[in-house]
Amino acid sequence: MSGPNKNASKISLFIADVDGSLVNEDKVLTPRAQSAVKALNAAGIAFAITSGRPPRGMAMLFEPLALRTPVASFNGGIFINPDMTIIEEHLLAPDAAKRAVKLILDHRMDVWVYSGNDWFVRDSDAPHVAREQWTAKFPPTVVHDFGAALDRAVKIVGISDDLDLVARCEKAAQDALGAQLSAARSQPYYLDVTHPNANKGTVATTLSKLLSVPPAEIATIGDMPNDVLMFRKSGVSIAMGNASPEVQKQARFVTASYKDEGFAKAVERHVLGRQIETLARK
Repeated sequence: MSGPNKNASKISLFIADVDGSLVNEDKVLTPRAQSAVKALNAAGIAFAITSGRPPRGMAMLFEPLALRTPVASFNGGIFINPDMTIIEEHLLAPDAAKRAVKLILDHRMDVWVYSGNDWFVRDSDAPHVAREQWTAKFPPTVVHDFGAALDRAVKIVGISDDLDLVARCEKAAQDALGAQLSAARSQPYYLDVTHPNANKGTVATTLSKLLSVPPAEIATIGDMPNDVLMFRKSGVSIAMGNASPEVQKQARFVTASYKDEGFAKAVERHVLGRQIETLARK
């Protein structure tokens, strides 16, 4: 690959996607993953997380991971400190938010809106709502109309179990609204729509600035198309074994699946192992 991925040596920051990468298929942080993060800290490598989840949906990870770095929720829509104070946020323009909701509904997909600390849905019994509530650890607010929520929307999600439809809607959103928003699948059944500066690539560059770490010294790991932007802004990129072949092709390394401790194995082999090799050459 070209760009900063080509000649990286030292790693000073490791940025991990959460769902499908850091946590397993049950959305659980395994003891081995937790130990891997402790080993990073012991080696002097900063560890940060990013996700399409809202801040409250990531809070349960802060203490087990002993996080000290800024947290990028909503794919970079909001950066917070581990004490939940906001560092910066990127809201969708109201007109773009309204157009995105219409485009998703026109594709006959369900739609959710995240605004502030609230999650708005049209039907609490719709597909994936119960699982998302279990993952995020807080319930949605049911509304008939999103109304004022679209004036301060930080993320809009299109949902369908027709995975080809989600992919088509992703392309349609990018083609119609690409200058006004970022649209990318965070799961095969989720289309995340955020501010154009709220994407995984901007997450990497923002954390680079906030933590004073050059992009060439950043390692990233993820499993979905929206993680590829993060791969391109880092010195070492790692795709999960459960990622699609297209995503895997965009990464420098491929680790095991999230069902087989892929995150921990990536830390052990491609991050900590790489540091040991670098030190041995000096």
